[in-house]
Amino acid sequence: MTQHSIVFLDRDSLIANLRRPAFAHTWAEHAHTKGSEETVARLAGTSIAITNKVPLREAELAQLPDLKMIAVAATGTDIIDLPACRARGIVVANIRDYARATVPEHTLALMLALRRQLIAYRADIEAGLWQQSSRFCLFGHPIRDLAGSRLGLLGYGALGKSVAQLARAFGMEVAVHNRSPIAEDGVIEVSFDELLATSDIISLHLPLTDKTRNMIGAAELARMKPSALLINTARGGLVDEAALADALTRGVIAGAGFDVLSKEPPLPDNPLLALRLPNFILTPHTAWASGEAMQLLADMLIDNVEAFERGAPINVVT
Repeated sequence: MTQHSIVFLDRDSLIANLRRPAFAHTWAEHAHTKGSEETVARLAGTSIAITNKVPLREAELAQLPDLKMIAVAATGTDIIDLPACRARGIVVANIRDYARATVPEHTLALMLALRRQLIAYRADIEAGLWQQSSRFCLFGHPIRDLAGSRLGLLGYGALGKSVAQLARAFGMEVAVHNRSPIAEDGVIEVSFDELLATSDIISLHLPLTDKTRNMIGAAELARMKPSALLINTARGGLVDEAALADALTRGVIAGAGFDVLSKEPPLPDNPLLALRLPNFILTPHTAWASGEAMQLLADMLIDNVEAFERGAPINVVT
């Protein structure tokens, strides 16, 4: 029986207990891996690579003839050259549906924080305004309920559906624009233009592809309601960040909550990093990272590796 060699390129990206696969193997893990040269050196002679965010492109794959499987410790596979893997017979498996609670909860938290002006009112208290108020409460920033408002979802996969379920529990109307028809009773399907024009909050739940890159730019932001919010817990490249910074600064839309940026970790000149606005919340790609979700991901990751070794791979992308 062949003994597999397994290398985890960025183990520090996963804070969870990671059991070892139940078959003969060697195991090596690295806190993080930077650059093509280091990636190739660490995967030399390896049959199974585990990566969360370390890219494996044609340049690396061409130097790794022993590689048989790439186990992605995430759902997104844009870091992997999938056509090159298919051509070389490399199996790529990802993690699916592990974040059905954590990402939707984070999405709703961003909506609630912005609609209820939590950041603005916290800043007021820190500035001493409540302490100086002539009334028992402090006004100054308009508060809006989620109930009765329209949530527009771009994308209706597992996460989009879970967000819709939570939104409906808050009394929101949910409208969806999806690339394929939705066979589900009660779903309001709308065109992209109608979703932009009629939604009080727009939430993105799409993969990053050549077709979806920068799908929200200056023109799309201008078609949104001035009172609308834009939420992105999917991929940073879905939105033109310079256009969003300009729209928030000029009041084209009312606010935005983001958990992702086009480059991570972000470059210092990213225009969203410079915003100091109470109507913009940026979190450091943590929507997926509840303790419960990371442990489920870790367990599913090894399930994928074990299934590959048995000759019956699951969650296959290629």
